[in-house]
Amino acid sequence: MPLSPQQPPGHKALRRGRTTQIGQISLITFTTRDRIALFGQHTLAAHVARAIHDPGNWPHARLMAWVLMPDHWHGLIAPDGPEPMGRTIARLKANTTRHLPATVERPVWARVFHDRALRREEDLRAVARYLLMNPVRAGLVSSPRFYPYWNAIWL
Repeated sequence: MPLSPQQPPGHKALRRGRTTQIGQISLITFTTRDRIALFGQHTLAAHVARAIHDPGNWPHARLMAWVLMPDHWHGLIAPDGPEPMGRTIARLKANTTRHLPATVERPVWARVFHDRALRREEDLRAVARYLLMNPVRAGLVSSPRFYPYWNAIWL
């Protein structure tokens, strides 16, 4: 069976044997299908931004910071239950997709996601600031305060 263009070779092999550690904060990134800049449209980005805050997305995890870019999403997530991170991400993708108008082509999100567990010595707020500066680095705004599609628990 050939791999889809959304799933790089070896992706399943990289995840094999991984476990979700309660309290182990991870930086998560996932993209839209084919990196389409779908959320460059305010209306669609606003739908998804509202959906991200739905408590139903987070029964076994705590969302600490996030930013929605035109073609991808970054978040800092701390699991607080035994659910695998892949299940948490799948729920988030499904729930955000449900909040979009039926006219938006499905699937919205690529199948895979990237995660990086933060080391204990990493400064969590510094990582969050780096994440929230994405719209500035992408040239979308001059300051994150002018970008409406993000949030962090420290506010």
